[in-house]
Amino acid sequence: MNIAILYSRIRTEEKFIIQAFEQRGVTPQMIDVRQTVFDLHQGALWRQYDAVLERCVSHSRALSALQILDAFGVTCINTAHVAQVCGSKLETSLALIASGVPTPAVKIAFTPASALQAIEEIGYPAVLKPAVGSWGRLLAKINDREAAEAVLEHKETLGSYQHSIFYVQEYIEKQGADIRAFVIGDETICAITRRSEHWITNTARGGQAVNCPITAEIDELSRAAAKAVGGGIVAVDLLQDSNGRMLVNEVNYTMEFRNSIEPTGVDIPARIVDYVFTAGPGEIVTANPNGRSGAEI
Repeated sequence: MNIAILYSRIRTEEKFIIQAFEQRGVTPQMIDVRQTVFDLHQGALWRQYDAVLERCVSHSRALSALQILDAFGVTCINTAHVAQVCGSKLETSLALIASGVPTPAVKIAFTPASALQAIEEIGYPAVLKPAVGSWGRLLAKINDREAAEAVLEHKETLGSYQHSIFYVQEYIEKQGADIRAFVIGDETICAITRRSEHWITNTARGGQAVNCPITAEIDELSRAAAKAVGGGIVAVDLLQDSNGRMLVNEVNYTMEFRNSIEPTGVDIPARIVDYVFTAGPGEIVTANPNGRSGAEI
């Protein structure tokens, strides 16, 4: 198979994925989107690839590249649709709600005055998030009206696109932990519990990962959330409130996993590679019984 990986920085995850491909006898073509020019009249050049795996850090670059490649008829993992939905908290919420997936309450506003109204309707504390963002950045827990007024004033003054749409979410008292489940295709392959003394539990912000057994509820919710956004390779963030209610918080389409391999014992990059071979039009590569990888390519 002829596989390409779109990237903007080779992180630990990309190194693991490259190794997993090479163990299967395939050397992927590495394509740095920062140095690539996409000629919209030359789609045939890209159709040499059986599949393109997207691993960009930048959402805007990833989405644009995937939109172009999807238009060229190239098999992309994930698709531009999945990137579009998962890259926007608003679109993610709309997709989850439309599919009947339980989520925290959310209100959207477009001015500081209406955002303040939305926060007070949700009730304190509330969470204010950028419509587009990751790694727990620019999140604010709003504990009272004074805090709301101050944060909203700052966002209005900053003036960038990320601050012009007010995404107001119900605060879930998750008791210092949440769950990240990894879904590939139609299977929840593993999950971690992320623990932190801070209310933001992302591992990028210092949260500690431990293995989370996949219960029937976690599996059902995770697969339903993945299906709602378009499927593929995604990480689903779940919250459990003090009443035991399980809710889907977000879905991530270029998932990070380096801190999840050891605690879960699951070879996540190998599972990603398995899915790429299955999704692409080429022949699926299988491992030899003696443990070495081999295939007819």
